Parts: sequence; structure tokens; C-alpha cells
Amino acid sequence: MTPQELKSLVRTIPDFPVKGIQFRDITTLIGNGPGFAATVDWLAARVKDSGAEAIAGMEARGFIFGAAVAAQSALPFLPVRKSGKLPCDTIGVDYALEYGSDRLEMDPTSVTAGQRVAMVDDLLATGGTACATAQLLRQAGAVVSHAFFVIDLPDLGGAAKLRECDVEVAALMEFEGD
Repeated sequence: MTPQELKSLVRTIPDFPVKGIQFRDITTLIGNGPGFAATVDWLAARVKDSGAEAIAGMEARGFIFGAAVAAQSALPFLPVRKSGKLPCDTIGVDYALEYGSDRLEMDPTSVTAGQRVAMVDDLLATGGTACATAQLLRQAGAVVSHAFFVIDLPDLGGAAKLRECDVEVAALMEFEGD
């Protein structure tokens, strides 16, 4: 399937979660078998070209795409979780949100020093979560140079923010606005 055909599988829901937001709903994409497979193929090809030795996915939708890409690529999958979700000792990073803050955590033993890890997620908006994930992975000893997304919202500046964090960015599709 072409990127334009895949883009047509993403449903837009106006005024969700608040008035004025155009929510890009990937459930219609993952609910289409050929579309989901083509999306995973696109991501996996970029991961392979990046030389990644493991895939990190951010909770929660990054688990869908990241785990699928890791399985297809026969690479380890590293879940980056919200605070308090892992049963083992963790390392974490706090980061700012538009209104408040949040925390991401991971098992530090899941990464080996110098391991090349690519980040995979469904959507890139402001880049805050992705930059925090890169920081956390680097704290664990990973080398993080690439992030791959299904959707980029370029008007929100996330790709530029990630590049400032020394991470190359690629997205399968873009949607204007927020």
C-alpha cells in the first residue's frame, strides 16, 4: 500500500479530547490487516537501515508498533513505561507536559552499554515524550540516534525538538495542524 493509501486509513476525530483538536486515530489503521502490515513493513525497513540492535516503544501506542517491528526484525523490544508500571527496579526521567509533568521509567538491565536503540511510536506531536525517552535510554547506556513514527504533526514542532536532542526523525505520514 502507498503512504497515501495508509494515510486514508487514519480516522480524524474532531474536538477530541478537547474542542479544537483534530485527533488522529490509528485504531482504523491497525484494524486494517494489510494497512497495519504495510505500516510495520515501512517502519521495519527504516529500523534495519538505521542499524538498530533493539527497539524501544513508548507507552501505550508505541507498544503496538514497536513490538510488531521488533518481532518482524527479530530484535529485542524495550518497553518505556509510565511511572509505577514495572515490577522491577527502574530508572526514570521526569519531563514537562503542556500542563504539568510526567515520568517515564524502564528496566535499566534491558539495555547493554553502547547498544544501538531505535525508538518507534505512533505519533510525533510536541516531541516531549520522545526526547524524554531518548534521555532515559541514554541514561541506561543506549546509543539513540533514530526515531520512527507512523504520524508526524509538523506544526507542533516535535521533529525539530528531537533533532535538537540529536535524534534523526522519519515519519510515514504527516497531518497539518494539531
